[in-house]
Amino acid sequence: MRFLCSFLLCLPFLSMAQSTWFTRLHDGHAAFADERVADRRFKHAELIPVLTALPAPFDVQQAGQSVEGRSIYRVSIGEGDTQVLLWSQMHGDEPTATAAILDIFRFLRAENDGFDELRQALLTNLTITFIPMLNPDGAEDYQRRNALGIDLNRDALRLSSPEAQLLKSIRDEISADWGFNLHDQSRFYGAGYPTDEVATLSFLAPAYNFQKSVNPVRERAMQIIAQLNRDLQNHIPGKVARYSDAFEPRAFGDNMQLWGTSTILIESGGYPDDREKQYIRQLNFATILSSMHAMATGSYRTVRRAEYNRIPYNKYGHFNDLILREVTYEYQGQSYLLDIAFDLGEVEYNDAKNFYFRGRIDDIGDLSYQRAYEELPASEYTVAVAKVYPTVVEQLGDIPALDAKEMLQAGVAVVRVKNPGTPANRASLPILVIGEKEDYDQVIQPGANPPLIVRDKTGIVRWTVINGQLHEVPE
Repeated sequence: MRFLCSFLLCLPFLSMAQSTWFTRLHDGHAAFADERVADRRFKHAELIPVLTALPAPFDVQQAGQSVEGRSIYRVSIGEGDTQVLLWSQMHGDEPTATAAILDIFRFLRAENDGFDELRQALLTNLTITFIPMLNPDGAEDYQRRNALGIDLNRDALRLSSPEAQLLKSIRDEISADWGFNLHDQSRFYGAGYPTDEVATLSFLAPAYNFQKSVNPVRERAMQIIAQLNRDLQNHIPGKVARYSDAFEPRAFGDNMQLWGTSTILIESGGYPDDREKQYIRQLNFATILSSMHAMATGSYRTVRRAEYNRIPYNKYGHFNDLILREVTYEYQGQSYLLDIAFDLGEVEYNDAKNFYFRGRIDDIGDLSYQRAYEELPASEYTVAVAKVYPTVVEQLGDIPALDAKEMLQAGVAVVRVKNPGTPANRASLPILVIGEKEDYDQVIQPGANPPLIVRDKTGIVRWTVINGQLHEVPE
């Protein structure tokens, strides 16, 4: 009995030894990163040449068309009996995993780099089918829904859209044993609550009924996720969360589970200084490949479901882009101690590939349990809406001729310009540049975007907040 108990206690450690590929994949990602996709807003026209140039043993086929007639491709590789299906960008503005899939293609083509044992395990034991961009029309406009306005992840039952019909038909054709449902979520999720950690990756083994029952199909997905969490804690400690497991009867992940495909939802969230999600792309690369290794070898079988249940749920709205902590604000002759939280939205111009940031106040008051990517700590600061410079200048280039230091110390951080340039060109400036007759927000309240002056306790201006972005004022 003593030997048996010792053996059982060792099982989790055996599983850890079998998942050591994760760190090697994580650290080796740069060798496989496809530089042709270097930001989030790539389009169908950029993806298709990459897919159609894939050589054997990849099997590349056009599987169908979107509502607007854009081609949707499937890419298959491997000769194993276990069928794995990955679909990405069913929401057009969720591209992180699509980029990671292109990196995986490069990885699977490489050789003699220390990963051949892993490749052999995958390609011998698995047949892997990728749908790298299920919603190319949504990707074209960088929007969630397809050209009909349908959320494809709510079309698993009716199958109104050609994209949903295609996904279902491929799943049925190969009778997928495993599925990867690959998404992006808001960068404002926290990994639990309360927490100081953002949810960089969130996972889910979706429920297949309202009772959230667990059968062997769903449990396998839970075990893979629990094993992944062990590895990820070595790289993004505290930043892994679990997505809500509320059953959605129209969703693909939930129905894939019901149809017998053990499905893993991966949501790519936020990470400090990674607005373009290129590090999260690297994490996707290591996560997907190490998961498939577990599927190929069965190493996940030693992992206990309880480990999955200990992963904290993510919490939406727990993070902001910027928080000013405990600043004093004077309003109608009275002083108030406030926390002020700003978020930055993306505003497109010219086409969906180009954008600039527009700030807005998300919340005001006691935000003690909120967190932000950037925080101005409490230090007896006072805050006020910036004043406007009394003279209209001719053009943006004239502003450096002004006595900027004296202007800022007087609380002036708004300048009217006859030719102010485009909003994109002035969105990141440390002062607010507006047109001759243009209005700007002059109140501190949720939804507004006021230019702010932040003074220290001696009255010296130390910071400006322009368009929701914090700028330090040089001494």
